Order: sequence, then structure tokens, then C-alpha cells
Amino acid sequence: MKMIILIVKDHDADAVTQALTAEKYRVTRVASTGGFLRSGIVTLLLGVLDERVESCLELIRAKLPPLPSGERRATLFVVPVERFEQV
Repeated sequence: MKMIILIVKDHDADAVTQALTAEKYRVTRVASTGGFLRSGIVTLLLGVLDERVESCLELIRAKLPPLPSGERRATLFVVPVERFEQV
């Protein structure tokens, strides 16, 4: 299992979240601030099975195509999960 940590701009978060949940990914959304002028950003946390990681990343990339200016639209991390438990 992997944890995908996706940091996106506030105005991109809804489209990405809706696309992910439509494909049955479970998403936790955390409002946060950072970057230039403390603009609104959102951190999305996804626990993803190893065999679904690449399809999840493809979906994210499809929802966040590059901007003409070359500005990046998201930062993401894929982190191994040693243990997962729901209580």
C-alpha cells in the first residue's frame, strides 16, 4: 500500500477530488496555506493499493494538464505505508 500526498491549488481541488471519488479512491481533504502570498492550497491524502497507484497518478495528471505558462499545478508524493489500520 502507498500513501499519495497531493498538494493542489484550492480551485483545482474539487475537480480532482470528484474524479478520484468517482473511481472509488478514498480521499481525505485538508485545507492548508502556503507558497507565494500564502495562497489557498489543499492537501489530499489517499491510501492506495500498490496495483492502483499508476492508474491513480494517471487520473490526477489528466485532471491537471500543464498550464501554458509552464507553472506547475500540483506537487505529489508517493510514500510506502508500513501499516494501515482503521479503528
